[in-house]
Amino acid sequence: MNNHFDWSRFVVRINIDAPAQKLYSSWATSEGMETWFLRLCEYTTKGGKLLAHPDSASKGDRYKFLWHGWPDETVEFGEIMEANGTDMFKFSFGKAGHCTVRILPSGKEQIVELEQDSIPTDEEGKALFHIGCKTGWTFYLANLKSMMEGEIDLRNRDVSLQNMLNS
Repeated sequence: MNNHFDWSRFVVRINIDAPAQKLYSSWATSEGMETWFLRLCEYTTKGGKLLAHPDSASKGDRYKFLWHGWPDETVEFGEIMEANGTDMFKFSFGKAGHCTVRILPSGKEQIVELEQDSIPTDEEGKALFHIGCKTGWTFYLANLKSMMEGEIDLRNRDVSLQNMLNS
């Protein structure tokens, strides 16, 4: 039995009853990301032009993320590393590594799979980025399912409530 745990990556998956293109847009557009994940998502082109809310980000575009329940000082900037327009979207995620989203058909549903890799394996990386991000993505993927299937948003929007699972 191999007792080695790979702290440098994790995968979380969830089944969602929604069309693949709608799920892809929920990641690749500012409009989509703000529906289930972020308070503010700004995608900009390589040339610095802000993309319109319904426009899909492409490889090389940049992003700015702000979350509900967190002050404006908690901001993430990064780059879209790959975007195929249908079922795969990859972005840098600061010191926490890279995130690759795959949308996989499964009968009448889709499987949304998020892989986070290149996670630092020091103690801070293990705690903040492996455990912390995996916990966060588990919630946000559940919220994506909730929004797609029932339009119930589970996010905490109150910045005065800290250390909440849903923000």
